[in-house]
Amino acid sequence: MTENTPQQETEEKGNDSIFENLTWQEQLGVSWKTPMGLFGVGLTTICFTLLILGLFAHMTGLIENHYAAIITFMIFPAGMIFGLILIPVAFYFRRKKWFSHSLIAPSMVIDLGKKVHRRALTLCIVLSVVNITIFALVVYEAYHFTESDYFCGAVCHTVMAPEYTAYQRSPHAKVGCVECHIGSGAEWYVKAKLSGLRQVKAVIDGSYSTPIPAPVQHLRPARDTCEACHWPEKFHGKKVKQFISYTNDDQQDPTIDEIALHIGGRNPHTDQFEGIHWHVSNDVNIEYFSLNDKRTAIGKIKVSRPDGITEEYGNGSTEEDAEEGAHWRTMDCIDCHNRPTHVYEDLELKIDQGLFSKKLNPEIPGLREDSFTVLETDYISREEAKEQIIENLMSLQAKRNGEDFVADNEKSIISSGNYLLELYMSNVWPKMKVTWGSYKGHNGHRYEDEGYGCFRCHDEEHETEFGKTISQDCALCHDEP
Repeated sequence: MTENTPQQETEEKGNDSIFENLTWQEQLGVSWKTPMGLFGVGLTTICFTLLILGLFAHMTGLIENHYAAIITFMIFPAGMIFGLILIPVAFYFRRKKWFSHSLIAPSMVIDLGKKVHRRALTLCIVLSVVNITIFALVVYEAYHFTESDYFCGAVCHTVMAPEYTAYQRSPHAKVGCVECHIGSGAEWYVKAKLSGLRQVKAVIDGSYSTPIPAPVQHLRPARDTCEACHWPEKFHGKKVKQFISYTNDDQQDPTIDEIALHIGGRNPHTDQFEGIHWHVSNDVNIEYFSLNDKRTAIGKIKVSRPDGITEEYGNGSTEEDAEEGAHWRTMDCIDCHNRPTHVYEDLELKIDQGLFSKKLNPEIPGLREDSFTVLETDYISREEAKEQIIENLMSLQAKRNGEDFVADNEKSIISSGNYLLELYMSNVWPKMKVTWGSYKGHNGHRYEDEGYGCFRCHDEEHETEFGKTISQDCALCHDEP
């Protein structure tokens, strides 16, 4: 370890004494000349310049790449701010004598009596106005970018890929994410952004849940969002729904059931609320106690009617029987339409739909059963599924019908395999543990055995102290097939 010479020590003490005699404003002015200060100034200048170029390209449409927008509105501003922070940090370290050989310059004096100084001050003010204007534009464009569907669905690609894919094929694909998840007003915007910080942390440290838990807790009430477009008071009449099903033994003659759903709402002829949407009419308020966080087990139910009478239904369960996440909730659209946009397709329904539309060739023996086998296989990744689904289907058909049959019908089997591959890629993400049946719907009673659907409440077991029950009569909601 070398020791400083007496001459070097004298120079260092001289520099330190000069620096200590300066005011803090003067010290801050010369601190940028340290290595850290120079880096801060350079980083700020570079990021600011690139920010202007990126903003210009974005506003003029020269660059429409979303990743470029991420860099422009998130990376460059962060770099610029970080560079600005480094300058006072360099000042702090200089005071702590971390940079003993920094250059010392005389303090700057502004004399407005001098023409040169007036010009310099004017230039400084003009540049400051320009900077503030540009920064305001950046903030404005960044705000709109963070409100975009792409930002919501594709920035955190691995986590949100399932939800974003389901959204893009949904009936609400033309409705912006923020219109349902945030809605109008500053209050919910702030709540959403604060919640977003927690989600960003989870993505960075890998602590996010797989699959993403449903239902979403603390979602804004549907009356503030859904009902901006869907007005229950204007629903009325019936809607015919068709159910098509096949069996493994008969792939060509489907069973077709049609039911007429009593959509309900306000009847324009009687001015009374009726049918399914009676549950969310303005004339009634329904509250229920969910025994778990998935809302698949319902305890007490309170129905408040317009005449001021409140009926309470129970099924013998108490709050002591509740699981973690149990809570009281006021019923709204999301309690039945719990997958209004992020709808994952039902495997059996889609295979039968494929047979009905001939995308799966019903003339190929055993194709329905083999389709289930292929799609329910646990592939390690989506890439592996792409490579193996068609091959597995052909292998199963070869075992069932022989190599000669596969050779004669290769084109048709490959076409059917492509349909199955498309189904898989639209509904299964092994990394996120999203597979068939991960997310089920409450509208109807297809999954009643698992606690989903209407029969959570309409089970003839919830009753008042006077013996009145919540009916399970099919005619309440639809005409039977």
